Amino acid sequence: MSETTTDTATPRHVVFGSVRDTGVVFARQLRPMLYRPYLVAFGMLQPLLYLVLFAPLLGGLAGAEGENPWQWFVPGLLVMLALFSAGFAGFGLLPEMASGAHERLLATPAGRVPLLLGRVLRDMVIVVAQILLILVVVVPLGFHTTPIGALAGVALLAVLGIGLSTLSYLAALVARQTYVFAPIIQTVMMPLLLLSGVLLPMELAPGWLYTLSRFNPIAHVVDAARVLFGGGPWDTTVLVGWAVALGMTVLALAVGSRAMRGLST
Repeated sequence: MSETTTDTATPRHVVFGSVRDTGVVFARQLRPMLYRPYLVAFGMLQPLLYLVLFAPLLGGLAGAEGENPWQWFVPGLLVMLALFSAGFAGFGLLPEMASGAHERLLATPAGRVPLLLGRVLRDMVIVVAQILLILVVVVPLGFHTTPIGALAGVALLAVLGIGLSTLSYLAALVARQTYVFAPIIQTVMMPLLLLSGVLLPMELAPGWLYTLSRFNPIAHVVDAARVLFGGGPWDTTVLVGWAVALGMTVLALAVGSRAMRGLST
């Protein structure tokens, strides 16, 4: 951890200290995953169940949409993976808060913001690893993508994961108890999921429901992910998706940084 910042510390020392602290927290948070890699695979069980049990039901949509339904279902599935993996990240903070471990970290010389960023970067690595593993599974099964499109899609979901993970930790800091945090997350996540068009194209929904889905930021990320993973051009859909993901993440990090600085030991 970096030494306590003093009034004579230069901006360069502050920046390097923050980067070092973030790296230390990141390594500390990632270590359990390295010793227990099955935890990464465990987080993929729900998307894999959707892939195995739900995707076969979509065969009848191929004629209506004029394309292989896997081409739009798999990108939506990857967004759902990022949504749940990052969105539920706050559950990992609750035991540390209950045991007092989080308060002890706040009392160390480490900066408050790196304590958040280290966790968020760990979550981003897990989300990216899970997405890559899903792609390894679905490409041999007939899902078509391009290297550039896949990389751009993974980058988009990594940015989304950073924002969602930050918001999840903020909710955990406010709730502080599992029985409070769980219903908050479920209440937020389910409308985001159902109105995103992950499971079925929102174009098939009634007009009022489709209009409502346009106010869901995740829906625009889903649309952009389908274009990117499908190897399509970087059109307005992609630009809007990137703008939404970046906007959410920047706002979440700004609020999260301010909240961490305001915490008392």
